[in-house]
This record gives sequence, structure tokens and C-alpha cells, in this order.
Amino acid sequence: MTVERQLEERRDVIAIGASAGGVEALRALVGGLPPDFPGAILVVLHLPRDAPSALSSILDRSGPLPAAIAVDGAPLRFGRIHVAPNDHHLLLLDGHIRLSHGPAENGHRPAIDPLFRSVARAYGPRGVGVVLSGSRDDGAAGLGAIVARQGTAVVQDPADALYPSMPRAALVRAPTEHVAPAAKLGGLLAEITAMPLPPGQTPSADTLLDNEVAMSDLAPMTTDEFAPPAGFGCPTCGGSLFQIGDGLQQRYRCRVGHGWSPESLLDEQALALESALWIALRALEEKSALSRRMARSGENRRASTGARFQSIAADADAAGATIRRLIDRLGSMPDSDTDTAPPEDAEILPSDVR
Repeated sequence: MTVERQLEERRDVIAIGASAGGVEALRALVGGLPPDFPGAILVVLHLPRDAPSALSSILDRSGPLPAAIAVDGAPLRFGRIHVAPNDHHLLLLDGHIRLSHGPAENGHRPAIDPLFRSVARAYGPRGVGVVLSGSRDDGAAGLGAIVARQGTAVVQDPADALYPSMPRAALVRAPTEHVAPAAKLGGLLAEITAMPLPPGQTPSADTLLDNEVAMSDLAPMTTDEFAPPAGFGCPTCGGSLFQIGDGLQQRYRCRVGHGWSPESLLDEQALALESALWIALRALEEKSALSRRMARSGENRRASTGARFQSIAADADAAGATIRRLIDRLGSMPDSDTDTAPPEDAEILPSDVR
């Protein structure tokens, strides 16, 4: 049996997604891989769009497999780790790597779900999706797509993750028995890759999946014919959102392709509300300050004019106090995770590569 034929019968295309706390988990995972690991690994870590990533260098020295930043148009190479660069989605199309400046998902580019969906579409049962530490629920929808195409889901044990929200959301969307601490995931992936695929696994066509993969590569949205309007605006561009799927599979896209999970959309709406409240507070404080200045000026001419402006200032101060209480209340809402990466994630910056 040739190596090519052997690879075709294995779960050998591994897509890994991580966010806050993900560098530590990725280090542990790749450190547990065997030197002869036969699969191809693709990694997306949420990054600031304007921050060059040193993740490939970090992973290259953390385990036995060579790691490098993915190159647009390059063929998928097995026994290697392909890392998404900043500000580009990492996709797998027709056996080749595609770096796309397509619409952000859940506010991220690179985002996890586009990679997972492209692997599900291109490789079906051969695809393995891995969700590591992170906040919100990024990667859950894409992992569901991999499982729907008869692929395999692997999730970091939430108890082991620095930020457990992403692993927890993944387990809700795609329940799996393949759950382990990060340090054991490399060995688990080696076991999964070694198992032959059962015969006769041919996923059916999925028009929605095809469209979403195409949108991640800047194709126009073509799902609005069967996607009803959601009644919400897109936090990124302000366009109308369409609802895709329902229940646990529910998510939203605007006409130009920005994608949102319900949890991420709710978080972005909360950020927009807080921003609006700060703008209103600033306007009220400026109104109060100007009214008091006019009152002082008016007192030199007519007492009634000064009193009126003092009353306006007092009303503005009272309204401002109410808004301050609202901001404080919104800011104290329970939230176990944030999108701020822990200290070890600072190593993505070039100046920290050692």
C-alpha cells in the first residue's frame, strides 16, 4: 500500500483553534506529538490584526514537527504545522492553503470557524477539529460542521483550559468522547490518526457549507434566499443580519459575510451599548459645564438667567449620575472569561521570541 493511499484512509487533516490561553495549550499539544506524526496540522490562534505573530517559531521549538506560517497557494504538507498569519483567514481549498482577507467572524480574522468549515468541506471524514482554550464560543459552529461531515471532534478538557468557555461551547455543539488535558492531546491525535477510516463514508452535499466557505474567501453571500432576516444589525458594518440555522446551530451573517454566533453578537451589543452610554455621559457633562459657565456669565446681567442655566446644569448632572450607575451595573455583570489573552500569550510578539 502506498503512503498516499494510506493517508487517504486516515483521519489525517487536523485543524486546531485557540484563543485566550491558547499559546500554552498549543505548546503542550505539539510537545506531545510523535516525531513520525503523519497528519497535516493547521492552526488558528486569535491575534490582533496589526500584530505580527511569532507563533510558528514558538511551536517549531515546542515539539518535533516543523512549524511555519502558512503560505497562500502552497500545497498541504503532511507531517508539518501550518500557522495562520495575522489578519488573514486560513482556509483549505482543493488540497491547497488559501489565505483570505475575507469578512471577520465573531470579530476575528483569522477566525477558527472558517478553517474548520473548509476542512469539513474538503476532507469530510478525514478532518479532525480541535478546540483549545478561549473565551466566548468561537470554533463551536465549525466543529459542528466537521462532525456533520463525519469528521472527528477533539476538545481540551475545560478544567485544564485557562479560559474554558470555548471548550465548553464546543462540547455543547459537538459532544465527543475525545476530551483531554492539553498535554495529552498530542498522544490522542496520534491514536486517532492511526485508526483506519471505516469504509463507505461519503458525506452528502451541503449547499450552506459551500456558501459559507466561499464567503470566507470573499465570495458574495448567496444564502439570503433561505436565511430569514434576524432583525439585528451587524456590529461590524451596521448591515442587516440574516439568521442561519436554528437551535444550537443558530448563527448570523450580514450581506457582506460578517459572521456572528449568538453569544458573540450579544457581547458585541453589550460593548456597543456601553460605548453609547459613555458618549451620552460625555455629552451630559459638557452640557453641565457649559450651562454653569453661562450661569456665571448670566449672573452678571440677570439673576433669573443664571438660575435657569444652573437648573439645566443640575438636570444634566442628575442624568449623568444615572448613566454612571448604568455603566457600573453593566460592567459588573458576571463574565468568567474575557478576550484579553493571559500573560503567556504575549509571546506572539516578535520581540519576545527567544
